[in-house]
Amino acid sequence: MEYTNPIISGFYPDPSICRVDDWYYLVTSTFEYFPGVPLFKSKDLVHWQQIGHCLTRTSQLNLTKVRKSAGIFAPTIRHHHGRYYMVTTNIGKGGNFYVYTDDIHGEWSDPIWVNIGGIDPTLFFDKNGKTYIVTNEGTDAFFGHIVLAEIDIETGTLLTETKELWTGTGGAYVEAPHLYYRHGWYYLMVAEGGTSYGHMETIARSKSIWGPYESCPHNPIITHRESAGNPIQATGHGDLVEDNHGNWWFVFLGIRPTAEGWHHLGRETFLAPVTWTNDGWPVINEGREIDIHMTVERPFTEVILENEPSRDTFKSSNMKMYWNTIRNPQKANYQLNHEQGKLILTGTPVTLSEVDSPTFLGRRQKHFDCLAMTSVEPGTMKNGDEAGLTVFYSDEHHYEIAIVQCNNQRYLQIKKTVGDIFVVDYQEEIHMKEDQPIVLAVKGDKHHYAFGWGTSETSIQYVGTGRTQLISTEVAKGKFTGTYMGMYVVSHAETKVSFNWFDYQPIEKKLT
Repeated sequence: MEYTNPIISGFYPDPSICRVDDWYYLVTSTFEYFPGVPLFKSKDLVHWQQIGHCLTRTSQLNLTKVRKSAGIFAPTIRHHHGRYYMVTTNIGKGGNFYVYTDDIHGEWSDPIWVNIGGIDPTLFFDKNGKTYIVTNEGTDAFFGHIVLAEIDIETGTLLTETKELWTGTGGAYVEAPHLYYRHGWYYLMVAEGGTSYGHMETIARSKSIWGPYESCPHNPIITHRESAGNPIQATGHGDLVEDNHGNWWFVFLGIRPTAEGWHHLGRETFLAPVTWTNDGWPVINEGREIDIHMTVERPFTEVILENEPSRDTFKSSNMKMYWNTIRNPQKANYQLNHEQGKLILTGTPVTLSEVDSPTFLGRRQKHFDCLAMTSVEPGTMKNGDEAGLTVFYSDEHHYEIAIVQCNNQRYLQIKKTVGDIFVVDYQEEIHMKEDQPIVLAVKGDKHHYAFGWGTSETSIQYVGTGRTQLISTEVAKGKFTGTYMGMYVVSHAETKVSFNWFDYQPIEKKLT
C-alpha cells in the first residue's frame, strides 16, 4: 500500500485511535476552540471522514476566558462492551473527565469527572473486568512520572490510591500515557522530550499492570530529533491500533516546518506501520524515519469517504463540521439563514486580540499553498465597526483583511497583530453600495500570505502580504494550536454583517 503523510493535515494534534469491527475512530485535541475534540472515522487508516465532535455543549465544555492553548488537552478514545469513551483534560476548568456514547454518530454524555491530577489521561479496560485510569501526575516542573489507579467506570470514583508506574527514559515532560495488553505483557507507551523538536515516543512493559515496568532496549521507538533534513519533525505522542489482519499501526503527531524551521499549520496526524521483535518489542517503520510518501507491504483496500465540500454556501440547515469558534460562542450572534444562503454574524466589542469570545467562525488551514475567500455584504456599518477575513493563530498573533467604518467613511484595511505590536499595514477608501458584496481573499504559500479584494472572485487584486513566520508556533512562544482562516465581526453597536459563502481550496503546484 502507498499513502501520503500527514493522513489528517492541519491543526489535529495528539491523535488517539480505536478499532471497532471494520471501522477505525480517531480523536484529536482542540484547546480553546469550540466544539471540542473532532471525531473521525476510516476503513483503511488513510482516508478519514469527520463525523462530529465529542464535546458540543457548554455543559460538556467550559472554555470561558481560558488562555490560549489551554482548554482541552490530549484525548483518548476507547471502546468497551458496546460503549465508546473519550477521556481528556480541561485545563483550569475542572481537570480530568470522560464522556461516553452508545452511538458513535450521536451525542455524547455530560462529563464524568475524575479526582486525579495530571494531564493526558487514558482509560484501560483489563481482561479481568477492572478499569484503570492513567495520567502523567507528575510532582515536578517537568511532569516526571506516570501514575495508575483503578476506577469505577460508572461514577468516575477512584477505587485505589494512585501508584507511580514509570518515569520514562530521562526526557522532559513524560506524558501522553497509553496502556495495552499483548501476549501476556502490559505495555506502557509515553511521549517524552516536549512536543517540539526534541519529541520522542518511548515504551516499557510489565507482567503486572502495577509494575515494575522495564524500558524497551531500543527506546525511543520513534523520534526525528536527530533528523534535521526530514520534512517531518517533532514526531511522538501517539497511539497503537491492530487491524483486522493482525498488523499494528501507530498514529502520532508531527509538524511540517519550512526550511527555516518555522511551522504554522500546527501539529498534524501521521501514520506509520508497526512490527514486533521476536522478544516482544514494537518497532515503528522498521526503525527508519517517517516519510511524507510511504510504501508499506501490507494488505490494503482503499475506501475513500466523502467529506463536506470546501465551499460553504450556507444553504444547509446545519453548520459544517469543520467550523470552530474561539472559546464558547454567544449563539445568538451566529445566524444561519439557509433559505437565502447567508451566514449573519452579529458583532460585539470583543476583538480577536482579547482572551474572550469574539464573533468569529474559522476553519483550519490544512495546506501550505491555499486560497481562502469569502463574500461579505457589509450592510449599514457604524463607526468603529469592522468585518472581514482573518488568518488567526492566537489572540496575540493574527492578520486581517477587513472592511472598516471610520469617520463615516468605509475603508479596506490590512491589519497585523504580532505579540504586542499592532499595525494597519494597508488602507484604501472604498466606494460601494451597502448591499454590494465584497470578496475578500487570502492566498498562502510556505512563507507568505497575500491579501486581496474585489467585487467578484475573478476580480481579486492583491494589495499586501504578511509572513507566515510571524504567526508560527516558534514566534508565538511554543503554543499548541495552528492557523485558522475565518470570518469575524467587531461592533459596539451589535451590527449584523452577512457572509454569502466561504471557500477554502488547496493550490496545486505545477511541476517544472
